[in-house]
Amino acid sequence: MPPRLRPTRLEYVVDGVRLRAQLSAAALDAAGDELEQRRRALEILKQALFRGRMIAKERLENGAGGIETARLLSGVTDEVVTALYDFTTVHVFRARNPTEGERLALMAVGGYGRGTLAPFSDLDLLFLRPYKQTAHTESVIEYMLYALWDLGFKVGHASRTIEECVKLSREDYTIRTSILEARQLSGDTALAEDLMQRFRNEVVKGTAAQFVAAKLKERDIRQERAGASRYLVEPNVKEGKGGLRDLNTLFWIAQYLHPVSHVDGFVQLDMFDRKEVAVFIKAFDFLWAVRCHLHFATGRPEERLTFDLQPEIARRMGYGDRGDAPAVERFMRRYFLIAKEVGALTRVFAAKLEAEQIKQEPKGLSRLLPGHRKTKRKKLDPGFHEEGGRLNIDGPQIFEADPINMLRLFRLADQRDLDLHPDAFTAASRCASLIGSKVRRDPAAAKVFLDILAHGRDPQRTLSMMNEADVLGRFIPEWGRIVAQMQFNMYHSYTVDEHTLRAVGVIADIANGRFAEDHPLSTAIMPLIDDREALFLAMLLHDTGKGGAGGQEKAGARAARSACERLGLDRKRIEMVAWLVEHHLVMSDYAQKRDVSDPRTVADFARIVETPERLRLLLVLTVADIRAVGPGVWNGWKGQLMRELYGATEAVFRGGRGSDAAAAIRRYHENAAYDARVRLIAADPSATDWVQSMEDAYFTSFSDAEILVHAKLGRQAAETGAAAEGHIRSGLNASEVVIAAPDRSRLFVNLATTVTAAGANIVGARVFTSRQGQALDVFFVQDATGAAYGGDNPRMLSKLADALAGAGRGETTKGEPRRVSDFGRAAAFTITPTVMLDNEASEASTVVEASGRDRPGLLVALARNIADAGLSILSAHIDNYGERAVDAFYVTERDGGKLTDPKRMAALKADMMASLVEVEAAAPKPRANLQKARASVAR
Repeated sequence: MPPRLRPTRLEYVVDGVRLRAQLSAAALDAAGDELEQRRRALEILKQALFRGRMIAKERLENGAGGIETARLLSGVTDEVVTALYDFTTVHVFRARNPTEGERLALMAVGGYGRGTLAPFSDLDLLFLRPYKQTAHTESVIEYMLYALWDLGFKVGHASRTIEECVKLSREDYTIRTSILEARQLSGDTALAEDLMQRFRNEVVKGTAAQFVAAKLKERDIRQERAGASRYLVEPNVKEGKGGLRDLNTLFWIAQYLHPVSHVDGFVQLDMFDRKEVAVFIKAFDFLWAVRCHLHFATGRPEERLTFDLQPEIARRMGYGDRGDAPAVERFMRRYFLIAKEVGALTRVFAAKLEAEQIKQEPKGLSRLLPGHRKTKRKKLDPGFHEEGGRLNIDGPQIFEADPINMLRLFRLADQRDLDLHPDAFTAASRCASLIGSKVRRDPAAAKVFLDILAHGRDPQRTLSMMNEADVLGRFIPEWGRIVAQMQFNMYHSYTVDEHTLRAVGVIADIANGRFAEDHPLSTAIMPLIDDREALFLAMLLHDTGKGGAGGQEKAGARAARSACERLGLDRKRIEMVAWLVEHHLVMSDYAQKRDVSDPRTVADFARIVETPERLRLLLVLTVADIRAVGPGVWNGWKGQLMRELYGATEAVFRGGRGSDAAAAIRRYHENAAYDARVRLIAADPSATDWVQSMEDAYFTSFSDAEILVHAKLGRQAAETGAAAEGHIRSGLNASEVVIAAPDRSRLFVNLATTVTAAGANIVGARVFTSRQGQALDVFFVQDATGAAYGGDNPRMLSKLADALAGAGRGETTKGEPRRVSDFGRAAAFTITPTVMLDNEASEASTVVEASGRDRPGLLVALARNIADAGLSILSAHIDNYGERAVDAFYVTERDGGKLTDPKRMAALKADMMASLVEVEAAAPKPRANLQKARASVAR
């Protein structure tokens, strides 16, 4: 981090006296030519404004604080605006004998009134007049506004009388807030003072409770609009939860109750202790620095820390790589820790307001700042009482006497379904440091904690409050290491700790039957799980290895063992939790990147899992982990893959020893195929040739009804050359398109090209070939939003089926679609492509796995490489992790054997790498001069 610069004096940046002298000289030199006067004045003011902004920018990049920069920019703007006002009223529209009605005061309101300004913030001005607007004042205002617009300002303005200001402030809280922060820039001082006096006496006096309620309701609406989580990985610095507006809200309320001048005025209010005042100023300064850097980096009023801007702001703020921690992730962790501290300050502030009995009981406000309720205390457990429907403590001394009471506080709140009183939360937050190694190893503390985690009513909510108060990180130090940690990729929507808490909440919802429709299998097996505590502990600790030595999984297992030993678990349970943490990605990898119909897939997976209990635990853990990544990541297609893998592995365990898994799967396929053939021939004798010609694994992949449809398509293809049909599979969030055609070289490539050209995304593909040489290709496709393709327009699906039938007959596909993707955000990431060939993962095929930057047509390009190598594709498994795609292909030689020739394997790998590198080289460039960073591969 660059060293902090000492504050500079405004006159060293923009000399107001000299500026006015230059404007006066320009007015005299061009006397009689109003246009020339205006041109010269604007040129002088533009130079002053440019110089001021550039000095502020340079100082910021060299270590000046955020608040200092915002005040310097405000001061520069003050000089420019007041100099323009003086020029306008002296040289352009001078009132030599002004009447009472021509008095005018120029005031800064809103954020500008507060004396802090970002480089490209709006300029909020109030032209205050005593009476109805005169021709003179109208001319002055109009001239100034046009000049300010020409200077590049986006001006929010109003021209009002004192009476109008008072009246509108009573009616509109936004106007009231803007005038609350008003300050005079120039003009009639008596007029400005009169406004502020009347505003205090006629608007503010006696309305504190209503104002507090209105500002908190406004905050809740704003946060809901900007994203309710404080830990969204592309936060809005100004409007988001934990951002500048939250601090401003506290300041507005404090200013309304007790007028102060600057941020450090909180000391006078005794709202915070000395440490909390320092935290407030530190947070305010950091967020202002980030906001100013955002504006300077983009040249516009950008308020979101988007992926493409994060590496650049990290660089500008002096963050560098440190070990395995990239600069961008270090910077963003700092940001989220600040946001967390803002949340804690909000709670402390609420506690103080409670004590002063300022607020009413406005309904619908955030539970963080509930209204004051005059109710009697109801004694609960020793040291705790219910007060106004919330859980409070008898005093901080109960934590000092026994720190375990901090855990009991949160358990009792969960058991009684009570919100925490701000006093209780503040005391827990301030006393969290009392939780030391002795408390962490206390069996009584472990029991309370496991009651919250695995047996609570709402563990996500309770653990979130513990995390906010820093109690969770103090009790589980392994957790503390991932608090506010983010992963620099587009896959994750939340920080690691927020994702984990949501995942814990998903398991609790599954256990309570709330996801029976979305996750029927997980819901059904949850009561069969023997060790519920192991499951919840594994979920809480599953990402604690991120950034650790030896890789995420191994480091996580070490952290889990350490935490569970302190909690007093026996060795068997410790190893169960550690195993789940180490293998929490295995099931999703096998389900989404491997062919479940291949006996080797299930055999290898069963060999890793070993027992039915582990299988049950791993399924629920995997479902919760994926679902908690972010909106839209989980879908029915992934659910179907998980259920198929679970069912096949469960069949292995039912059949005997895991070491015989491959043989058990083969027997399962043989038996299923025999039974299906008998049923299908009896149901439709015309399907006899079809079912007798298909391999055994085919019959475990589709229902009887689907197979009969395939048989019909096969007969149609024999007559017309090819036939295709599409169906919307709403339960999978995908549409299924099936095509039957004579097998030939490059058939899969041609079909995939057709699908891509239609604007569909392939999420999965299976290829079967009958003994008579008839190919059956099955594609599962989505639209650009991740919904079933053609779900809102069935004609699209019908047209795609017709196009596939044409491609099956050898007709040429009309081009590929123009590239469409979210390149603005993706441009921030540097992605390392990889290609792997594996002859051990399948009994009959070579598995080819390629990973690189996602884009439409990538699957086609890779499939074309495989076809050019003279190989046949049996199945394709497509997965997506934000900006990164991982495509796996099961391929064979034309004679059905594996690819084993080292030279041809190397050539295929080189060709596929070339396709991936070409994609990366053609990737969109970030905005000019912006830093890039390597995308995290952590999941």
